[in-house]
Amino acid sequence: MLIRRLRLQAFRRFDEAEFLPQPGFNLITGDNGSGKTSLLEALHLMAHGRSFRGRVRDGLIRQGEPALQAYVEWEAPDSAMHRAGLRHSGSSWEARLDGAEVRQLGQLCEALAVISFEPGSHALVDGSSEVRRRYLDWGMFHVEHGFMPEWRRYARALKQRNALLRQSGGKGQLDAWEHELAQSGEALTQLRDAYVASLQPHLARLLPELLPAAGSVELSLSPGWKRQELALADALLLGRERDLALGHTSLGPHRADLRFALRDLPGRDGLSRGQAKQLALALLLAQAAHLADILGHWPMLQLDDLGSELDRHHQHRVLDVLATSGAQVLVTGTEPPPALAAMQLPIAMFHVEHGAIAGPLSP
Repeated sequence: MLIRRLRLQAFRRFDEAEFLPQPGFNLITGDNGSGKTSLLEALHLMAHGRSFRGRVRDGLIRQGEPALQAYVEWEAPDSAMHRAGLRHSGSSWEARLDGAEVRQLGQLCEALAVISFEPGSHALVDGSSEVRRRYLDWGMFHVEHGFMPEWRRYARALKQRNALLRQSGGKGQLDAWEHELAQSGEALTQLRDAYVASLQPHLARLLPELLPAAGSVELSLSPGWKRQELALADALLLGRERDLALGHTSLGPHRADLRFALRDLPGRDGLSRGQAKQLALALLLAQAAHLADILGHWPMLQLDDLGSELDRHHQHRVLDVLATSGAQVLVTGTEPPPALAAMQLPIAMFHVEHGAIAGPLSP
């Protein structure tokens, strides 16, 4: 998959801008605050339905403008061209995919594969369980066709059960929605279990390159309830009185988490910030490699401020991995990262300044 064109309107510092990334490595330089990260953020928004720097309403829309607009063209492995457009006001959105109206942002997530490593990516390791669920679910949108229907079925049943828990007199309808919630929740958990198992060999292969101090790693899914002791239907029934008091469902796949056990390092709470970043990068690249195995092509990979996020030694390690993948890669920095500058590979160079994008530039 190759991103061929990105157009932006009213997106952070950009009034209007067009970016034409090339196959292979793309280096985007510019001063701090120039907007280079915004290019990565826009592609992440199109592929994930959210920015990696917070909500759309939190500064993503250029000041004084009612909405942002983003348009992407990309080439599939069979050389077919696809296009998607998104208009977002912060409170509502409209989108089109290959000329057809998009009803769920998940449709964009399924169509466009972009994986980003940015300064906040350590949250995949040391942040909340929501970040790790989002990581799992995004990957599954691409490789498991049965996941999206079950996810939507579960989300609908969860919404209905929560509404009933807050209503006086709603108790009589709980049985029906708990049955639906339990069925979809068990199916969803089985799919997540299988996905975690499929990530394991990719992570095991990458970890010696990206975090050799870990020794080895074991991934597992914490399903969100005591699955080894109770079926979800029984757990929901036993927890009903507590949930009525709380006003929401306190257990189930919406509370799931991804666990990892490192042989030679402490748990995620005991890792240094640098180790958390290295493990997060390994998890993201494992997901990318798994996508490549299933789909036959790598997603676009984005490395924001690589020179600041990783030391030169680890820069070399990750770039060596990506150089053999054939993936399209975007790298940003105030100046070329030392490891990238040392690579004997063609690199498309761009420069961002005063809300304008110049490039590709001659080396």
